[in-house]
Amino acid sequence: MKPISRRTFLQWMTSAAAVTAIPTFCLRSRPLFASQVDLIPSEQEQADIASIARELMSQNNIPGFSVAIAKNGQFAYLGGFGFADVSRSEQMTSSHRFRIASLSKPTTSAAIFSLIENGRLDLNNTVFGPNGILGRDYPQNLPAPVQAITIQHLLTHTCGGWEKGKDDPMFHNYRMDHKELIAWTLRSQPLDHMPGEHYAYSNFGYCLLGRVVEKITGQPYADMVQQTILARCSIGNMQIGGNTVAEKAPDEVTYYGQNGENPYGMNVRRMDSHGGWIGTPADMVQFAMHVGGSSVVPNILSANTIDVMTTPSQANPHYACGWMVNRARNCWHSGSMPGTSTILVRTHSGLCWAGFANTRAKGIDDALDNVMWKIARAVPAWHA
Repeated sequence: MKPISRRTFLQWMTSAAAVTAIPTFCLRSRPLFASQVDLIPSEQEQADIASIARELMSQNNIPGFSVAIAKNGQFAYLGGFGFADVSRSEQMTSSHRFRIASLSKPTTSAAIFSLIENGRLDLNNTVFGPNGILGRDYPQNLPAPVQAITIQHLLTHTCGGWEKGKDDPMFHNYRMDHKELIAWTLRSQPLDHMPGEHYAYSNFGYCLLGRVVEKITGQPYADMVQQTILARCSIGNMQIGGNTVAEKAPDEVTYYGQNGENPYGMNVRRMDSHGGWIGTPADMVQFAMHVGGSSVVPNILSANTIDVMTTPSQANPHYACGWMVNRARNCWHSGSMPGTSTILVRTHSGLCWAGFANTRAKGIDDALDNVMWKIARAVPAWHA
């Protein structure tokens, strides 16, 4: 896919403005009470949301943008803006699926904690070495720091190395499968710190968690998550994405690179447990509501488990187990890869939202976070 030029983007926006109406919304789950009906944005509020979305798109050369917002367990707004596929003039809808990138990490965390709840796993279990969960699959005489890595270290990005960046193992050796890549990484990339001492965001760490899920359950990672996590959240249309344009799933958007990035030059399938899922913003809001400890939505994990999952490590007071957290008790995660930008937020006030774009621009993480808060505050009844 060719990079987006500014001139081409402005042509897209001109076309999008002609075909994009104020986005529709739908409501799920239970019957609406009067107080919930009041949460539905007015026509003016919907117009304000559309204006905010179009401004984000214009400033960041975003072809298509999709939003889902819920309050107190009830969907209040779903909207699509611009194009899911520019060349076909395919308008974005709330049903279009995206690569969710690192929003896959909260999903994997939930899978790990479901195994812990069932007594099949412990946060202090080691991963490698003679007594490690994956110990028999890899050399048992690995360096002592590697043998000390626990499930908790991987969940909190404190395993001591394999950090996101130019040396990220997940973006090297495209043709290796999981086992080959893990063996290569253990051989060629020693840890930088002792486990537990230092926070370093690690896609590879969450890749390892996916293999732990497979080892414990005897199931492919995606099957376990679909059956044990997503199905219990009433989510039926999420799957691991493909690598190429030809492997696009039904209703999946087209991804557009910026700054020379190629959205179709990655091994997305191998990213499964750290960045490989595709789904809609509404899917991720539905998931977040079911692992939020709310009294208005059935939780798939216990209150104690959710508390542990959202408690940060000493190495980073802002990152827990697959979730970013703050003192206001808000939980969130962002995601990005070439062609994709995503954010998922659950606030202490009962709001939950997700916003997805089918490109990645410089500084998009902060821009997406800011615009979603702006959208939420455009409806006073939501009390964002």
